[in-house]
Amino acid sequence: MIVNYTKEFRYNLKLSFPVMLGMLGHTFVAFADNVMVGQLGTAELAAVSLGNSFVFIAMSLGIGFSTAITPLVAEADASNNISEGKNAFKHGLLLCTILSVLLFLIIILLKPIMYYMDQPKEVVELAIPYLNFVSLSLIPLIVFQALKQFSDGLSNTKYPMYATILANVINITLNYLLIFGTFGFPELGITGAAIGTLISRIIMVYFLWMIFKNKEKFKPYITGFNLRKIEKKVTSKLFNLGFPSALQMFFEVGIFTAAIWLSGVLGKNPQAANQIALNLSSMTFMVGIGLSVAAMVRVGNQKGLNDFVSLRRIAFSIFFLTFLIEIIFASFFLVFRDWLPTLYLDQNTLVNINDNKEVVIIASKLLLVAAFFQIFDGLQVAILGALRGLQDVKIPAFITFISYWIIGFPVSYYLGLHTSLESIGIWIGLFTGLFAASILLYLRFNYLTKKLISSELKSKRHF
Repeated sequence: MIVNYTKEFRYNLKLSFPVMLGMLGHTFVAFADNVMVGQLGTAELAAVSLGNSFVFIAMSLGIGFSTAITPLVAEADASNNISEGKNAFKHGLLLCTILSVLLFLIIILLKPIMYYMDQPKEVVELAIPYLNFVSLSLIPLIVFQALKQFSDGLSNTKYPMYATILANVINITLNYLLIFGTFGFPELGITGAAIGTLISRIIMVYFLWMIFKNKEKFKPYITGFNLRKIEKKVTSKLFNLGFPSALQMFFEVGIFTAAIWLSGVLGKNPQAANQIALNLSSMTFMVGIGLSVAAMVRVGNQKGLNDFVSLRRIAFSIFFLTFLIEIIFASFFLVFRDWLPTLYLDQNTLVNINDNKEVVIIASKLLLVAAFFQIFDGLQVAILGALRGLQDVKIPAFITFISYWIIGFPVSYYLGLHTSLESIGIWIGLFTGLFAASILLYLRFNYLTKKLISSELKSKRHF
């Protein structure tokens, strides 16, 4: 029985590995920003966390919406229908571009809210100029995500990975030049990190589009690309898939953003520690994202072929692989939880030595909780990918809302602000929400696939 699942591991990894590397590349940009900014002090690190919390919420909506492109392109590709795939890509790209501009404008309008969130004043003063540039980078990031989802739908996951690697190199270089003012460049502190992120994301979009223009596989989809001709049917289908998917991601990212804000109420050091633990756990989550894309593409392909028995078997092989990989990451966090936070802070500076020690101690405790919750974080996102491949998005959106905001957030709020657990209590709430989501989403997928297989068998008996 288990061989039926493990034999799929090789292809699952082949398909998901470039996505993992690409998504890890996005996270590594944040890692590089955090490590470099952490050398400036805990207030600067907390400011990056606060500024990014606004961007993460907007980004979740944009990236979540863009995921509607992949299953539609994958289904069209399986049935060799280039016209439908092209329509899905064209309309998806246009909608994502419009959405990215709207999200940028909303963030700019909401900036003054920071002053009323009971956050440390010095952190807010540093976060405002950082947010100006990093929010603008949302536009190229969401446009890139639309291009990436299209490429993933055609099972070409390596090209977005190349673009992300290039963006990493550019971002780290610009960080070094602009944060610290080396080689005659202006010393801009955390604002320099935001400018580096913006430039690297613009180049990322240009690079991937150039690949599309020069590869035969993509040319039929982008030739005669007329954005002025819009079809209501395609737009409605993308919206019906994209909006619930955006809500799914919004509900999940929202609770992690709430954790940032709750940590800010506790002080700048708990907020900085939260940022370290969140950045480290997000790296393991990107492996889950890669497997989620594999699930979305492969389930979408099998749906296009109406082979629901194979669809279920392939999906379960991805869930099992995700669980095994996340167990390895959990062990890594448990073993190295005291050392990993020290990478983010300068342990030798006397100015911030007491703050740095406190941040490392708190972050180490948070990684103890993260070791267990990231197992269920990986599982829930893999199962979500499979459900998106089935184009089932409305019920999963409701499930994520219940899991994170009805179950998880009250636990975070109470344990974090009203008990001595404080930061650890906030993360116990995150664990509770992720555990509930993984169980409920699994039950949903199990129910749907059994129902589809039953309908398929009845249809075969009828004929």
